[in-house]
Amino acid sequence: DAQIEREKQVYSISGGCTALTVVYLLGKLYVGNAGDSRAIIIKNNEIISVSAEFTPESERQRLQFLGYMQPQLLGNEFTHLEFPRRVQRKEVGKRMLYRDFTMNGWAYKTIEDEDLKFPLIYGEGKKARVLATIGVTRGLGDHDLKVHDSNIYIKPFLSCIPEVKVYNLMQYEHGTDDVLVMGTDGLWDILTNEEVAEAVSTFLSNCDVNDLHRYTMAAQDLVMRARGVLRDRGWRISNERLGSGDDISVFIIPLMYGNRQP
Repeated sequence: DAQIEREKQVYSISGGCTALTVVYLLGKLYVGNAGDSRAIIIKNNEIISVSAEFTPESERQRLQFLGYMQPQLLGNEFTHLEFPRRVQRKEVGKRMLYRDFTMNGWAYKTIEDEDLKFPLIYGEGKKARVLATIGVTRGLGDHDLKVHDSNIYIKPFLSCIPEVKVYNLMQYEHGTDDVLVMGTDGLWDILTNEEVAEAVSTFLSNCDVNDLHRYTMAAQDLVMRARGVLRDRGWRISNERLGSGDDISVFIIPLMYGNRQP
């Protein structure tokens, strides 16, 4: 992340990205995730989650604590407190539910003028945003990203530090259909872990077990399932639901080779 910051001026690079990486070392998989991509392991029809997404909702308390400790980062335009909805001026002096970094649940407070500021975290699910700008809280780059029409930088709230989970390959015997699936949020926005596992298992079972391209083709199948087909009203998947409008990158990696002694 520091190298990106140094080089962005030289190469005129703007923007940023999330990062999901898996390192195989001495019989173990080290899964590092910074962002909203996801990795799962499908083993004997069992789903094992080996990463967790970092979003404004999942990292609410870290972000709110930072805003509380360094209020200058909020530029006198935002509040670190969260409310169920936008506070209106007519509600000053009334009681409303709120929460801050110390709380898992909600409590009541009397609304003050300070609470009329836009919340640091606003929205729910995929629509949740940090400083009304970005929907992911870890990743690389975005050093120059600012709140629209202001000088408030987003970068202090974005962490480049990944969460690392370890999966010991040597503890299990893996068959030819046991795989690691890595995908960007464009895949997981549309398909659940269970839908991905069922699609991969079905596809692999219908392939020649000696065909080494079967894993690549299974990954391509997942991309097509999440994208859908082009219709008059855009890309559609089953039941006429919208397909993914985000980027979709998928890796499917067989685990059977990890059974061998390093």
